[in-house]
Amino acid sequence: MLKKTFIILTILLAILVTAYFGIKQYFKPNAETVLNFIVENPDKSAITLIRNDSQLADINSDRMMPLASTVKIIIAIEYAIQASDGMIDPNELIDLSSLDRYAVGYDGGAHRAWLRGSTDFIENDQIQLREVAKGMIKYSSNANTEWLSERLGLDKINSRLDSLGLKDHSEIYYLASSIFIGKEKFPDLNGEDLALAISAVPLKEYIETSQTIHAKLALPDTAYKKKVGDLNMDVQKVWSDNLPSSTTKEYVSIMKKINSREYFNPQTHEYLDEVMEYILENPANTTWLDHSGMKGGSTAFVLTKALYATDNEGNKTEMAYFFNELGLIEMRRLMRSMNEFELKVLRDDRFREKLPLAIQSNL
Repeated sequence: MLKKTFIILTILLAILVTAYFGIKQYFKPNAETVLNFIVENPDKSAITLIRNDSQLADINSDRMMPLASTVKIIIAIEYAIQASDGMIDPNELIDLSSLDRYAVGYDGGAHRAWLRGSTDFIENDQIQLREVAKGMIKYSSNANTEWLSERLGLDKINSRLDSLGLKDHSEIYYLASSIFIGKEKFPDLNGEDLALAISAVPLKEYIETSQTIHAKLALPDTAYKKKVGDLNMDVQKVWSDNLPSSTTKEYVSIMKKINSREYFNPQTHEYLDEVMEYILENPANTTWLDHSGMKGGSTAFVLTKALYATDNEGNKTEMAYFFNELGLIEMRRLMRSMNEFELKVLRDDRFREKLPLAIQSNL
């Protein structure tokens, strides 16, 4: 009997060990994971990739998709232009309390991480405006984004879409405030009923409501933000779908403007570089890159990224790739492999040669 029990336990242990290593391998970072997903799931994917002005990948490049935090690139550009034009002072000291009013959570701890990483720049509970902009991109603080959107002016930010020549881009609005739309408009609803009610709100009214909420969050009284209301997955899906949207084609056009070093004036680049090119703070990256900037974003359903790079041999790369309608496992696998995918695109000639062939074979 004991021998039989031992055999059974041994078999179970072997199964568990095999399953563990199988799962570990399944989620192991791998550039092929991203490439294969794009090729096999064109209904959920879009990508535009340009290398030295040659297009290497183009799948659904005109499809409008939610941007999540990748939209913050536009706000960073507006910040840099206003700083260059003397409309704002990057050295201005900003009270942390004015930023904290928009720290409503639901950002994966981004704002708290920014505060922890910025202790050297905080004095008397104040921080320079330039650090607020950096925190919006490097840490993806939604509170910083909300504050900057008001300071720079949403009207100016949206006008910048036109001056950048972006034709396929929906309106940018207060993102942190929009989390409270359900609470503000339908306080007595929850669950699927709440999601259906929010989904029926016209976008113009939806955006106007986010402005009303923003004004409430701006008040010294923090009682409003303490209860966000029902944020079940159905409600989150509506919120995700309503986020500002654009295409990979448009965001690659933005990346090319930055990467060219010619579209913006030198002073604008000075302010923009210190916000966008945080990866060059790592000395290891400066050994092979002259310039590189990126911004990604995610919701429970969306994963997006736009990047540009000029390596020390003068090669220029611009890429945007977006995913939507993702499941939890798909999201986890893709997120773990994005860095490997981007490094292969930037540094591996064979991978870049294979990429368009793999895509073409599945069209």
